Amino acid sequence: MTADHQPCAVLCDLDGVVWLSHQPIPGSVAAIARLRAHGHRVLFVTNNSATRLEVQEATLEGLGIPATGDVLTSAQAAALLLQPGERALVCGGEGVVQALERRGVTPCFDGDADAVVVGFHRSFDFDGLTRAARAVQRGARLIGTNDDATYPTPEGPIPGGGSILAAVQTACGLTAEVAGKPYEPMARLVIAELGEAGAARAVMVGDRPSTDGRFARTLGCAYAHVWSGVTPAGTIVEPAPDFAAPDLAAVAEALISGTGFRR
Repeated sequence: MTADHQPCAVLCDLDGVVWLSHQPIPGSVAAIARLRAHGHRVLFVTNNSATRLEVQEATLEGLGIPATGDVLTSAQAAALLLQPGERALVCGGEGVVQALERRGVTPCFDGDADAVVVGFHRSFDFDGLTRAARAVQRGARLIGTNDDATYPTPEGPIPGGGSILAAVQTACGLTAEVAGKPYEPMARLVIAELGEAGAARAVMVGDRPSTDGRFARTLGCAYAHVWSGVTPAGTIVEPAPDFAAPDLAAVAEALISGTGFRR
């Protein structure tokens, strides 16, 4: 069916939708401004767990996109899987440390822990893999912020948080509980922000159907797929999107005009 022209929440992935390595995708900044001007709330729902929340917000602000309070990350979702007072070994970036601290969880980088939290970080090495695997072997739960195998950049995909998580899983022989899109902990973050009805009326805009498309199905909302990220144009997309477009600007035009968008 076509869009109903009523304002809704637009859940934007960041990497591959708004930017590539923090370089804005053409038209994305103006698209977000147009959506907001027409009454749509724009939230940024990202599996990027490496960066502190205020840094992600400031990066968006630097591009001309106000974002304070509008960024939801897989690090925050992972923190929901722990209880205040627990101890977590971090095999990830500063965003994970921040999210754990805000949850009341004590982050550490070696030794015994209640859980090991794995996310994307560029300093990952054999020693870090060994510390994470040993903690899990001694009884820590294994939590992944996300399982995206790759991370989009202007030069093409690079290994993502899921590749690091796969190494830890292989080393310790256990399967992680994953927090980010498309899984339930990230859905809990969105529902806490929008309510169940608001989340169901939302539109998830993403470039990776296995993550963003499946997350839309987890929420029960519409999925708008864009070709500006990791998925080559023309690829068969599963789950099938409610709308497919070159980029976020085209999604915004369809939502605002009500043309060609099934919801």
